[in-house]
Amino acid sequence: MPELVGEILLRLPPEDPASLLRAALVCKPWLRTLCNPTFRRRYGAFHRTPPLLGLLHRLMVVQEDAPERLAPTTAAPLSPYPDRRRTRPLDCRHGRVLLHVADGGWHFIVWDPVTGGQQRLLEPGIPWLIYSVAVFCAVAGCDHLDCHDGPFRVVFIATDDGDDLVKACLYSSETGAWSMKVSLDSHSEPYAKHIQDAMAGGYRYYTPYVQPRRGAVIGDEVYFTLRHRNAIVKYDWSRNCLSMINPQSPSVPNTRIALMVMEDMSLGFAGIVGSNLYLWSRKVNSEGAAEWVQCRVIELETIIPVANSSDKPLVVGSAEGVGVIFVSTGVGLFTIELSSGKVRKVDEPADYFSALPYMSFYTPGHCRLPLLARLTDL
Repeated sequence: MPELVGEILLRLPPEDPASLLRAALVCKPWLRTLCNPTFRRRYGAFHRTPPLLGLLHRLMVVQEDAPERLAPTTAAPLSPYPDRRRTRPLDCRHGRVLLHVADGGWHFIVWDPVTGGQQRLLEPGIPWLIYSVAVFCAVAGCDHLDCHDGPFRVVFIATDDGDDLVKACLYSSETGAWSMKVSLDSHSEPYAKHIQDAMAGGYRYYTPYVQPRRGAVIGDEVYFTLRHRNAIVKYDWSRNCLSMINPQSPSVPNTRIALMVMEDMSLGFAGIVGSNLYLWSRKVNSEGAAEWVQCRVIELETIIPVANSSDKPLVVGSAEGVGVIFVSTGVGLFTIELSSGKVRKVDEPADYFSALPYMSFYTPGHCRLPLLARLTDL
């Protein structure tokens, strides 16, 4: 019975897209079922959380660019990495990858590895040296389970190479234009204290460089970190406003952290001190003031392999919605599932600075029919 076949196919695991593609090659009725847009919507609603299909990563500015590739973590036949003269991955979110491309001048490309679609946009006109970018779906109320090729927004934040001010602006694919550029208020109390603390910490001259790490998107707000003690900057794109969170941060040394969205949609971060992975969340107390709360500690010494005694684990990212933290050592790049504690090696050793997880559902309805004919070896 066709309806029962659909119910069975609905339960094939999304982290194994090849099983769906093999099923599509069984017969034409199954192919029609799997390629139906209604099935795609039901499949996403049934499984809720898109699987991790691949990884990109960023390096520090003083290093060379990361390899130009999307490292697959599943057997999904994603579209080829854009063939450009020089390509720098910046962010992955809501089924999209944002690339910075030097090909006849710097510009951005929003790429969908599932459908192969690409959209080009110009830079916002902020002279950059160190910068970060976030891309996300622009559809209000979208569950982000199947929002391929829809409208999107891009937030660009950088330390202006001319005046050392932190500036940001927003691009909308619906208008095809960037918003007016805004600067971080250098006279605000949190920012002034941040500069004061940096100078007291030994800097002869301090420039508030934006760190080239993946930001966190929560509603209308996008969060990034600055150079000294991982101070957090918030960009409210609905109001086109840039501000700094009070720099009275938790007692975590100036080490690498990864911003993340917690299960309750609060802002959080992960950081490693010694051999322990700490998770912190920003909560609002009964008086309405925000405070940082330590919510978990994970001992890494027995679960993450290291190359030698001097090899220190580094947290380099997180995958929102699935409770996964990325940790890098001299042995490779590993994921830790927070719910189960399961550890998995997902890539070889490299100079990871910020992991960019590509998460999306991949069903036969997303790929072109000629491609299905070439997938008999899956």
